Amino acid sequence: MTQLIWNGLFVGSFYALVALGYSMVYGIIKLLNFAHGDLYMLGAFSGFAMLGAMGGLVKSSSLVALLVVLVLTMLATGLSGIVIERVAYRPLRGAPRLSLLITAVGASFALEYGTRIVAGPNPKVYPVRLNGTSLNVLGARVTLQQLALMALSVVLMVALNLLITRTREGRAMRAIALDPRAALLMGIDVDKVIARTFFIGSALAGAAGVMAGGYYGKIDFLMGFIIGLKAFTAAVIGGIGNIPGTMLGGLVLGLLESFGTHWVGGQWRDVFAFGFLILFLAVRPTGLLGERVTERV
Repeated sequence: MTQLIWNGLFVGSFYALVALGYSMVYGIIKLLNFAHGDLYMLGAFSGFAMLGAMGGLVKSSSLVALLVVLVLTMLATGLSGIVIERVAYRPLRGAPRLSLLITAVGASFALEYGTRIVAGPNPKVYPVRLNGTSLNVLGARVTLQQLALMALSVVLMVALNLLITRTREGRAMRAIALDPRAALLMGIDVDKVIARTFFIGSALAGAAGVMAGGYYGKIDFLMGFIIGLKAFTAAVIGGIGNIPGTMLGGLVLGLLESFGTHWVGGQWRDVFAFGFLILFLAVRPTGLLGERVTERV
């Protein structure tokens, strides 16, 4: 039982990191950015390229090299998110939501098959593999690398929550989420705040991609598709647009998958997770921490 809980929390921390970008973008401009999962994939491939360029330095100090690459990858994927927002979404911000949704799907395919053209269709083996001796903690086998990745995920999530709740930038984000027109009249540069939101969300997804590549050891150009759906599921379970709820939703989804794999088998894991989503939405469509709101007319 303890092992199942630990496995669920560990996987759920990856889901939560990716889901935060979904939730932030939706909370501000009500856009379901289906290209977000592919920024996770782009982060994994960026880390792969940077680690390959480091060569022997990686072998001498793999964990330090991975941390350096993680920071650089966050910058790279964050800038990629800004480019996507500027090129694909900003010109259509006043268009019907269906147009934005179709554009998001198109951006997703562009990232996937652009990466396939550059890196090739075959899976890649990550230059760094975070394997280590396991410790017995309350009956669960835990490695120091798992603890380090989990701690890093928690630090990133807590830092984001502090940014949203305690800083001037966070207040601007919350103001735009409530009423972008009023925020503009109050002197907030809406375009810049939205671009920064895309940067932060994309950077978190890139960090999750590097950590997943280092832990699982294999990446491919379609790896962002399923985790993008899982991250969207986590955001909906927690309450999309709610940052603490999204974190909670990622952990809940990870636990569901862990126990579902144990109960019904690994081949039914995704069916179990998405089936739970359908049942959950029927009971509480606003999510665990989401609030019912009345749309103003």
